[in-house]
Amino acid sequence: MKGKDDQVRKKHSSARSLDEIPEVLRDRPSVTPVPSNNFPLMVTAGLMGLGIFVLLGIFLVWRPFSPSVETPTAIATPDQPKPTVSPSAPEVDNVLGHLPYKEAPASELKAITPDGRIKLRQAAATKFLQMQADARASGIILVPISGFRGIKEQNYLFFGVKQQRSQDARKRAEVSAPPGYSEHHTGYAFDVGDGKNPEANLKQSFDQTAAFNWMENNAAKYSFEMSFPKDSPQGISYEPWHWRYVGDRQSLEMFYKARSLREK
Repeated sequence: MKGKDDQVRKKHSSARSLDEIPEVLRDRPSVTPVPSNNFPLMVTAGLMGLGIFVLLGIFLVWRPFSPSVETPTAIATPDQPKPTVSPSAPEVDNVLGHLPYKEAPASELKAITPDGRIKLRQAAATKFLQMQADARASGIILVPISGFRGIKEQNYLFFGVKQQRSQDARKRAEVSAPPGYSEHHTGYAFDVGDGKNPEANLKQSFDQTAAFNWMENNAAKYSFEMSFPKDSPQGISYEPWHWRYVGDRQSLEMFYKARSLREK
């Protein structure tokens, strides 16, 4: 009997202890946590880290032996304006308006007078003798007054005559070039007169003679031109008797390169 009462007492005690548990917790089913299996992920991550470490080591070991490449300091792009440099004006090498020329070698000179006193370079001499003959056939006598003059002779004509006439250098330069700056020592230039009017020789009145008129109309056929016309850009006095040869490359470059430099 006592044992039966003990069973009833235990039953009621169990029921009472269950009633003491809150309803929310009492109705929630119990969940047993299932451990997750992370081993494959850990292995994969480890292998990837090892691979990166190996690649980094290879790069660091190999880099010192790689050829070095210079990095350009500046690369011009189409949108980047390039610096412009203003060209400096060329210096004009002249003395009182006269330009420098090289002296013709004696081996290149040819006489244009029977006594051999007056000479020109061979190409100019040949053309002058042809022009002189053609002019004579038309009744015109072209008389050569001077041709090639060396620098030493020009030295006297400039400084010696300047002293005799008490001229200053600028005044003398209007009618005679300083030594080294005369067309005469090129062997291409000459002074000409009219055999029938010698009183006009080396004067501006020469342009009133028949000889000048004939040359003005015909000299270009023989590749001659007047060196110092009226209003010369060099500032040299008008010299209708002074002519020069421009019939080959050497003579053309010699005079026209110098003239273009002077006129800049």
